[in-house]
Amino acid sequence: MASLNIRNLPDDTHQALRIQAAHHGRSMEAEVRAILHDALNPRKTPGLGTLLTAIGRDFDGVELNVTRDPTPAEPAIFE
Repeated sequence: MASLNIRNLPDDTHQALRIQAAHHGRSMEAEVRAILHDALNPRKTPGLGTLLTAIGRDFDGVELNVTRDPTPAEPAIFE
């Protein structure tokens, strides 16, 4: 398997990468591999938003009559 060295990585990018890797529970090296994989292998299937947009187009959209009730909401009381 090939390897890659990245020189002159800005400190803020390195810090962001370290935080993101920790958030995802993996090493920085594994995080970089995942980022590169996702960037170079786009999804082959459409996402949910794309599918819902297509369904809306099939039905010529939806008309919604949205009005806001001017009365203020009552605050929740927890006892």
